[in-house]
Amino acid sequence: MKQRLWTLLEDNSTPIGRNFDYFIQTLIFLSLFAFAVETLPGLSDDTQALLLAFETFCVVVFTLEYVLRIYVAQNRLKYIFSFYGLVDLLAILPFYLTTTMDLRALRSFRILRLFRAFKLIRYNRALKRFHIAARLVREEIVLFFLIALIMVYLTSAGIYYFENEAQPESFASIFHSFWWAIVTLTTVGYGDVYPVTVGGKIFTFFVLIIGVGIVTIPAGLVASALSRARQIEEGKEQEAEM
Repeated sequence: MKQRLWTLLEDNSTPIGRNFDYFIQTLIFLSLFAFAVETLPGLSDDTQALLLAFETFCVVVFTLEYVLRIYVAQNRLKYIFSFYGLVDLLAILPFYLTTTMDLRALRSFRILRLFRAFKLIRYNRALKRFHIAARLVREEIVLFFLIALIMVYLTSAGIYYFENEAQPESFASIFHSFWWAIVTLTTVGYGDVYPVTVGGKIFTFFVLIIGVGIVTIPAGLVASALSRARQIEEGKEQEAEM
């Protein structure tokens, strides 16, 4: 029985496992759509009752799935505290909190129902390749973000030096300059804060050039890692066939 349940929940290469995946995916999409419908003003009592009944049905299914996944897991604690395990829990937890305790503050937990969207990650092979790719370039991404943080600080300090006297309100300190540094390095450039001095404009030119590189580096890392992840996946499939 445990092996059959594992096949149903974890092995989507079988017809029953694949159909179960499709069923859960469809239910996730419908629950997210129902959540959006709930926010519409002026809903009738019958509509609200229907939405509540459908929400209850979804939670029952997702709860049963969560319990069964714990049951078939080789290491139950590892699953419970894994990314997928936490997402599965957060997808159902708000329902029980807001129904068992009538506290207005707990209604904010309903937003956590949006975590059901992340449940789709479990059922998409392409997204699983992203997980493999993330592990492959984990160290490079961490290094990149450290360098990016250093660049933000240096950019904030530089623009503060050039613009503080001309615009003391917008660039009152290095901390006040962080917003400008972030939107400029990412090449977003909202235009709400901009340099007016000659030195500030020249400095901004070089920052924008650097910003283009900052934006493209992660894209290159991810693209390379995804290519390697596909090769790893294809290698595993060939080994399984042999």
